[in-house]
Amino acid sequence: MTGRLAGRTAIVTGAASGIGAASAQLFAAEGAAVVAVDVPGAFKADAPPGVTVLEADITEADAPARIVAAALATGRLDIVFNNAGIGRNALAANMADADWDRVFDVNIRAVFRLTREAIPHLVKSPAGRIISTASVMAEGTDYGLAAYCASKAGVAGLTRTLALELGKHGVTANYLLPGAIRTGMTSPLWDANPGAAEVWAKKSVLRRLGEPIDLARAALFLASDDAGFVTGQGLAVDGGLTLRV
Repeated sequence: MTGRLAGRTAIVTGAASGIGAASAQLFAAEGAAVVAVDVPGAFKADAPPGVTVLEADITEADAPARIVAAALATGRLDIVFNNAGIGRNALAANMADADWDRVFDVNIRAVFRLTREAIPHLVKSPAGRIISTASVMAEGTDYGLAAYCASKAGVAGLTRTLALELGKHGVTANYLLPGAIRTGMTSPLWDANPGAAEVWAKKSVLRRLGEPIDLARAALFLASDDAGFVTGQGLAVDGGLTLRV
């Protein structure tokens, strides 16, 4: 560890497992004070040093204010990592309004609302950073992923606009494009169908599924001074999956 985030405060959503948990732990190891956010009951283990757990449904009306207030207990806010996300698999002709709305509430509306709450504090930081988890499906598609793809494309569009609007304040905004990653959301799928996991692993030119730490390292880069001149960009962390598409 090199202390790349020493003295900074970060919010990480969807932090109880997968990419969020790996990122919260890595950010803390690099010196950040981290507020790790996930729904009540999601955290199954004690928080590592440097990480403060906050149980909150990010779609609730008061969630952005609660989350930002928890971060400001340190006196500052430097990094917002909008990582929480969900999916619903249904053909568009069969998708219920409630499922569509829930995906958009979590994947894009909550991202906007938390970021909006954080902006007045990020512009005061000497290194304000907004990072959001989109997906390679923001630029691609597959059967049954209408809501997921549309919401993740929304994350990309929102992030580019934030980069444009906040650049004059020195705040960067970027998004991650994960490929097939072994996370809390996808692991049950791979475990139930090892053959499918093997197929997706072979689609990567590196011949493996991604792991949460792969995304955490990319998020750390975007959160650090190393990415101080990178903004409005989508970083594909997909093992080369999209090279063949």
